[in-house]
Amino acid sequence: MDKSAGQKRASQLLYPPVDPFDQRMLDVGDGHRIYVEQCGHPKGIPVVVLHGGPGGGCSPAMRRYFDPEEFRVVLFDQRGCGRSRPHASVSANTTWHLVSDIELIRKALGIDRWVLFGGSWGATLALVYAQAHPDRVAYLALRGVFLMTQAELDWFYGGGAGQFWPDLWGRFADLVPQDERHDMIGAYHRRLFSGDLMLETRYARAWAAWENALASIDHDGPMGEAPADYARAFARLENHYFQNAGFLDRDGQILQDVPLISHIPATIVQGRYDMVCPPASAWRLAERWSRAELKMVPLAGHALSEPGISAELVRTMRGVQRQASALGL
Repeated sequence: MDKSAGQKRASQLLYPPVDPFDQRMLDVGDGHRIYVEQCGHPKGIPVVVLHGGPGGGCSPAMRRYFDPEEFRVVLFDQRGCGRSRPHASVSANTTWHLVSDIELIRKALGIDRWVLFGGSWGATLALVYAQAHPDRVAYLALRGVFLMTQAELDWFYGGGAGQFWPDLWGRFADLVPQDERHDMIGAYHRRLFSGDLMLETRYARAWAAWENALASIDHDGPMGEAPADYARAFARLENHYFQNAGFLDRDGQILQDVPLISHIPATIVQGRYDMVCPPASAWRLAERWSRAELKMVPLAGHALSEPGISAELVRTMRGVQRQASALGL
């Protein structure tokens, strides 16, 4: 889950645009090749950016949350999306494949320990990776926390958020017959994987539109349609992961496994009015994690590009920069 509506409004808070000094396609096995880029200082503080979705892909704006004179910023498009290939593929595409990919990237780039920077599904992936490889993580900067629980999925796809946006929920739900609406994820799954490209694209755009419209607190309803290729990859991958409960072993796994990362410092940036990933998840995470500081941003929603969210994330990374020696970076 991750949208970036309204990026221009926050652009003045970010560092100037920067081009990558390294771009490559990395063969991660299973028929997948993922796009990886590096920007900033080649010998700077290593930080890996984990985009949302699943299926959202990286954007040039994501490079701009870090001082390019101080950070070595690694971005990559997760399996099946962005510039990675095959496009929109869910074959051999699970949370654990992505965790393995992150480790492969770290080793390929010769990085010992790094900072994780992720929002929404990117925060989910950062937490799962850190719990699997705590010795490789120096700091976590998380935004719009999503813990991949059934309660969170029920909120967004079971009518909870629809109580606040009944008109937009109606557009999303009305595409599904009444007798299937008890399981919207499953109903959309059948259509997103129907094998009919036109049908898949129609439902993919509806899936993306529902999330995109609720991402930012400052919007006036439905936004323009997403490009067909982007929407299809985004919707198919996100639905695939949600249909399979994130491929976690048990509901609530991330919260239960917080002791595995309790020694790692973190900052959690959360919009007070996040309709996609409500603040309760960030609050519960911070309650269990003594070294995590929760920054609740008033009058902010879910999107990375919310001005208050962007400002807090830039401040967070400046703080990491000041602590680099103490963090062993």
